[in-house]
Amino acid sequence: MRQGFKFAAVVAALSLIPLMALAQQIQLVHTITGMPLDLSLSPEEGRDTPAVKEFMKTGHNPYNGVESCMHEAEEVFLTACSGCHGHIGEGKLGPGLNDDYWTYPKNQTDKGLFETIYGGARSMMGPQASARTMDEILLVIAWVRHLYKGDVEGAVWLTDEQKANFVPFDPEHHKPEAEELVCEIPAQTAAVGADSAEKKTETPSEN
Repeated sequence: MRQGFKFAAVVAALSLIPLMALAQQIQLVHTITGMPLDLSLSPEEGRDTPAVKEFMKTGHNPYNGVESCMHEAEEVFLTACSGCHGHIGEGKLGPGLNDDYWTYPKNQTDKGLFETIYGGARSMMGPQASARTMDEILLVIAWVRHLYKGDVEGAVWLTDEQKANFVPFDPEHHKPEAEELVCEIPAQTAAVGADSAEKKTETPSEN
């Protein structure tokens, strides 16, 4: 009888593991409807990278400001986004992404911009859930942040240290890397992301 109770206790404990893991993750919702996003639509190969794991815990994009990752981030942006938003985020068929104005204010945060890219929004902004991996979306966000030319005080995605060292993107003097660098996230980025996530308040999504 006791063995039966032990077995039932083990089964109950194991059944809680997925719920505990889910509770540790941020909740991603559609920018327009507010409904939870279906992350199973994303290609599997980009769901389990260190950057995605960190983002899902804190809502902070660890690729932001990482120079070794900018070459790859630029390539993804030019392939997936420049047709509508311009080669330097200046706007084209879609709105500009490099200034202080956000069609959806929540896009000031990494979490909000991820939701808009992944799930889509109004007009021509279709969902990129199955077209791009979650890791690629984070790279795109990092490049959008890199293109930013607005007031640094409005860049809520930056830490205080990053704001102090921020240099606006200069398209006139920008030259893509001649050789592809190894994209590596500094070890301290995780701690910075967790700390900044606690300090920053997110603008509610438009429903």
